[in-house]
Amino acid sequence: MLIVEVEAFGRPEVLVGREVPDLVAEPGQVVIDVAVVPVLFLDTQIRSGHASDWFPIKPPYVPGVGVAGRVATVGEDVDGSWVGRSVVAGTGGRGGYAEQAAVPADELIPIPDGLGVEEAAALQNDGRTALKLFEVAGVQPGGTVLVTAAAGGLGVLAVQLAHRAGARVVGAARGRPKLTVAGDAGAKVAVDYSEPGWARRALEATGGVGFDVVLDGVGGQLGREAFETVRPGGRFVGYGAPSGGFAAIDPEEPTRRQVAVFGIGAIQFEPAEGRRLTARALAEGAAGRLRPLIGQVFPLGAASEAHAAIEGRAVVGKTLLIV
Repeated sequence: MLIVEVEAFGRPEVLVGREVPDLVAEPGQVVIDVAVVPVLFLDTQIRSGHASDWFPIKPPYVPGVGVAGRVATVGEDVDGSWVGRSVVAGTGGRGGYAEQAAVPADELIPIPDGLGVEEAAALQNDGRTALKLFEVAGVQPGGTVLVTAAAGGLGVLAVQLAHRAGARVVGAARGRPKLTVAGDAGAKVAVDYSEPGWARRALEATGGVGFDVVLDGVGGQLGREAFETVRPGGRFVGYGAPSGGFAAIDPEEPTRRQVAVFGIGAIQFEPAEGRRLTARALAEGAAGRLRPLIGQVFPLGAASEAHAAIEGRAVVGKTLLIV
């Protein structure tokens, strides 16, 4: 079978494909014939070596925290009725960029009828994170919400959830195509944060009062500017840092401004909760209430191209590898 592994930390070119023997399910495991692999921005950070302080992964390794496909074989002590079923599953942090994946049976989540395997893969990580983010944010009907990185795989879902909850949503993204994506997802106003004064224009959508909730998936200086738009008594959730770091906020400032601040730790979950949220996201997707945007797909062997596109900010929605 084909795997794609990181030979050494570095640029996308360090992702190299090679052939290895097919997998055999050990006791308690199943082997999945992988159809789709979701690509995370985190995958690119780990591959580059910029996340080594937080993730003790050393090359060579096979990236990929999750897969979607069909169960091929089961190991000892695993219910044989899983064979042939379409599922998504976590891989334990690595091993997804491959034609097969061996995972513990308790990681399996069936893909419900009415949901395609690509859509399921797109919802596997971003869907559950969006649901957790929404729980933390406490969005209320009639409230105002600013979503940065609103055209990303997770941002699109966050905009949808806030819009469905009855909030007035402002989406912030870079460039006209991404602003259109944010609007299609439910943002009443879309602003380009590559332009000076973007935060002021976003604030105007609230009548100058400020946002009840800011969901920041960018971090850095843009995240800091987004924080400035939260009204007194509002909430700021910083969950992404593709700019190179989370928004820098003085520890005393939230108290002074009466703003509740939540970081990435607030949207972490234990494995059982992660599976529960993933199953819920898939169910919402099957019902048409949560619609992932699949922006681009690459063959498994072109994983390096997928990483380069993500790092070049040349993507919208979710990026997938097709096996």
